[in-house]
Amino acid sequence: MERGRKRLLYASVGVVVMAGVAAGLVWFKPWALWVDETVNEALPSGSPPAAAGTASPTAGPSPSSPASAPPTGPTAVAQGTFISHEHTTRGTVKVVRLADGTHTLRLEGLDTSNGPDLRVWLSDAPVKEGKAGWGVFDDGEYVDLAKLKGNKGDQNYPLPEDVDWSKYRSVSIWCDRFDVSFGAAVLARA
Repeated sequence: MERGRKRLLYASVGVVVMAGVAAGLVWFKPWALWVDETVNEALPSGSPPAAAGTASPTAGPSPSSPASAPPTGPTAVAQGTFISHEHTTRGTVKVVRLADGTHTLRLEGLDTSNGPDLRVWLSDAPVKEGKAGWGVFDDGEYVDLAKLKGNKGDQNYPLPEDVDWSKYRSVSIWCDRFDVSFGAAVLARA
């Protein structure tokens, strides 16, 4: 009878250990560090809406048109270069005003590690080098724009109209699972 209890105890401990290992794998997702997701999106044009009563395309410019008309194509209004935090991160970030007046956050040449629950954040936190900068982005105000589409490439994140992007001085690739920045960039006004 004693031998049967020992087998049951060993089997129970084995099941608990296996369940713990499985839960740890699901939580940490270590395989994500070796799997790249590349995204190559074109910059949206943001065509301006046609106004009622506008002149036909064949008509010339109106003599009463202002000399300083707003740009008709996408224009970078802020930009920065990523620095590494928890993981090596390279690339640039831009806030782009589109022809229709909306803004989008554009990541270009992004190259970072993949990971669980990576997000793109606008933040009012300063960008700090090294470990000092790893966890500052959730200390103040931030806007979670979206899940990171891919850890490599070019990608766009439309900025909500109700968000004043100029209040935020940095962008972070944020791992929400572990509350750490993979990399961040200061947004310098263009």
